[in-house]
This record gives sequence, C-alpha cells and structure tokens, in this order.
Amino acid sequence: MTISFNPAIIIPVFNHGATIGQTVAFILSTTDLPIILINDGSDAACSEVLQSLVQARVQLVAHAHNQGKGAGIQTGFRTAASLGFTHVLQVDADGQHALGDIANFIRLAQAHPADIICGCPIYDATVPKHRLYARYLTHVWVWINTVSLRIKDSMCGFRVYPLAPLLPIIERYNMYPRMSFETELLVRADWAGVSMINVPTQVHYPADGVSHFLSVRDNVYISLMHTRLFFGMLPRLPKLLRRFFSDKPKFDD
Repeated sequence: MTISFNPAIIIPVFNHGATIGQTVAFILSTTDLPIILINDGSDAACSEVLQSLVQARVQLVAHAHNQGKGAGIQTGFRTAASLGFTHVLQVDADGQHALGDIANFIRLAQAHPADIICGCPIYDATVPKHRLYARYLTHVWVWINTVSLRIKDSMCGFRVYPLAPLLPIIERYNMYPRMSFETELLVRADWAGVSMINVPTQVHYPADGVSHFLSVRDNVYISLMHTRLFFGMLPRLPKLLRRFFSDKPKFDD
C-alpha cells in the first residue's frame, strides 16, 4: 500500500524569543517546507516575535497559557492533520539541533513513510554533564519497557512523525503534557508496532540557551511515567519477547 507523504515542520515555543527567529529563517532559506509554530503561552516579548514571523509559509497557533512541550506537540499534530499534512518534522526552538540535517530526515521519512525518524544525539562539549548522565536512566527504562534496544534515544526533540498511526495513540492515552511526553509517545508507538529509524545528529547547547526543565516537577512525572509504562509492559511481555528474538533495529546507513 502506498502511503502519501506531505510533511510540515512543527516547532513548540515557550519564551524562546531570542532563538526562534534564527531557527525559522534557516528553515525557510534551506527548505520549501511549511512551518507551524505553537506558542505555548509565551510572554509578551516572545509572542510579539512569533507574530512577526507569520507569513505564507509560517503559521502560528497559540495556547492561552503554558501547557507544556508535550501539549504543544499534540497541538502541532492536530493542526497539521487538519491542514492535510501527513507527517510532521519536529524541531526544538532553542537552537540545539543541527537544522542542516532536515533534508536527510525528510529524505528518510519519504523513503520510509510508515516509520518514525528519530534523532539520536551526538553531543559536543557544551552538553551539561548532569543532563547527559541523567538521560541514561530514561534510556534504561525505555529499553526495559520495550524489551528492546529499538529506541536509542527517546528524549531528542528532532524527529519526523507519521500522523496516521500516532494521532490515535495521543487521543487514546492521557499522557502527561510536559517533558515526559516525547518518551511516552515513542514507547507507546513501539508497543503499537510503529517502526523507527535512529539517525545520528549533532546537538549543541547554546551558552545563552533557555531550558524549561524543572528538575523536581519533571523528574517526578518522568518517574511516574516509567512506572506506568512498566505495568503497561507486563501484559504485553509475551508479544514483546517474541519481537525481541526476531527484531533488527533500523539505522541510517
């Protein structure tokens, strides 16, 4: 069966006024893809910047108040689907991602339209060490809850999502709408049999970057997410074990 491919880019934004303009300008100058910006309750200064970016290829959707990155992604999914797009490429607004890789991600998504194209970070020296080490706790839990190594990194916000298999997942499950959302979505997609391709990509932490990760609140919800997923994994264990012995992870060559 032929799967249609009509992609757009979604960018959740919360008070990234200093970086979003440069991010949008680069995408517009190097691709012909439309962009959907999701203003997740940003302050007046950032909201003004976002409004100034609206043009033929850039749309803006606004939340009345901050709901979390996961909520912004979900709004991006629904907006893109309502406009007739079949896939969305998500990038973060903070300047971390190697936007020059967009063409490669889109090429892979077009060749494998049923798969999620997952950025697998290659960090430079700017990465905060405590964040780097903490990620491995989530990696281990993801590998346990999927009984596999299919998901190499569940936290990188640089991905191409096929909307058809993922929209029913986000409508069915009440996933926490902040930092844990991206991890939970990948695990539930894996359980549903959605294939993934892990693609190495450079990640850089700008010196003046803005992080909205709140260590206490978000770590609590991440821990609760892993616990919920673990108990969700148990009844799926026989199926996951069968896949474990026959599965071959996909990588970009």
